[in-house]
Amino acid sequence: MRWSASLAQVGATFASSSGDCCQNVPLPGQESMLSETIPPPTCLLKPFVVPHRYMFGPGPSNVPPRILAAGSQPMLGHLHPETVEIMNHIKSGIQYAFQTNNRMTLAVSGPGHAAMECAIFNSVEPGESILIVVNGIWGERASEMAERIGARVNTVVASPGGYVTNKEIEQALVKYQPVVLFLCHGESSTGVVHPVDGIGDLCHRHNCLFLVDSVASLAGAPLHMDKQGIDILYTGSQKVLNAPPGTAPISFSERACQKIFNRKTKPVSYFLDMSWLANYWGCDDKPRMYHHTGPVSGFFGLREAFAILAETGLENSWKQHKEVAEYFHQGLEAMGLKLFVEDKMARLPTVTTIVAPPGYDWKEITAYIMKTHQIEISGGLGPSAGMVLRVGLMGCNSTKSNVDMILAALADALKHCHKSRV
Repeated sequence: MRWSASLAQVGATFASSSGDCCQNVPLPGQESMLSETIPPPTCLLKPFVVPHRYMFGPGPSNVPPRILAAGSQPMLGHLHPETVEIMNHIKSGIQYAFQTNNRMTLAVSGPGHAAMECAIFNSVEPGESILIVVNGIWGERASEMAERIGARVNTVVASPGGYVTNKEIEQALVKYQPVVLFLCHGESSTGVVHPVDGIGDLCHRHNCLFLVDSVASLAGAPLHMDKQGIDILYTGSQKVLNAPPGTAPISFSERACQKIFNRKTKPVSYFLDMSWLANYWGCDDKPRMYHHTGPVSGFFGLREAFAILAETGLENSWKQHKEVAEYFHQGLEAMGLKLFVEDKMARLPTVTTIVAPPGYDWKEITAYIMKTHQIEISGGLGPSAGMVLRVGLMGCNSTKSNVDMILAALADALKHCHKSRV
């Protein structure tokens, strides 16, 4: 009876209204539920102007107008035919940039960390042994990711600014018998580009997959996935590719696919499960099914980034970064500054590490350059924290005119920042 009475009251309320069927009429006792209790944030009631800065840190890089324009195109559905076509273009671009014919090639929806977890979570099961070359912070983070899924983590550690020899790697492969070897090719925390030649052969000889992080090195330093026997390779969109952060190219060899798709347990992450992602990206010859809503605007930008790389030419990109880095290193040494990586052949062409000038506070230097010159450079990270300044020159930012700008800003900072007598 109470229910019937309530319906009658509701009907009477609507009957007494002005007749507008779209009028929002509250039910008795609900008036307070429909009123605002939290006011609109004042910060959102006025426009925000984003400043222009020279992004010369270790990433993200400046995004050129062409890629910005691509990202601002009209929205499409994540499985519209045009979006699928763009995804196919991206796959071709990744294959070119990675120098691979791998069919299992795609872009993870997320930053480089997402690709790192995708690689580790799919290739390693709980209780299995993984060997990680630690030549900076990215080896340290890979170790923590593997620990979180219950893998047996073993490491071989390089001294800061150095790298591990193939002999040391082979000894560790024999000792630990891992299913995967992780190596960061371009270690942005220390400025080291780790030699890769021969490691893939060592891994395969010991029945191990070779997993490489190329977030800071792809298209800036030579890398040949197929020729160098790399089984899993990933990168990020925001470094040399100059696209916004948020998409992470990754590729798997047939050897890696055999391991991944014959697991005893499901990967710990549903979102990063390759059995789903392979289908979403059309890598398995099955009708594409909904898995998640990909970053469509990010795909637009990533596709344009690969278009620019294809027009430039991969070898030309490698050459450009090498020449600009060497020009920068010569300028730094002429100023009396010291490079953190002593071995010239091991210096990463995309991110330069400079020994923090003695007597100066590195934080004051970076803050002064940002405030005075609108230039971002960074301090150290992980094992290089407090020891270095890091300068990134990647993609469109890798020019000699930008080097001259940075050298002038550094000279100005050293002139005006406080220097202790110690």
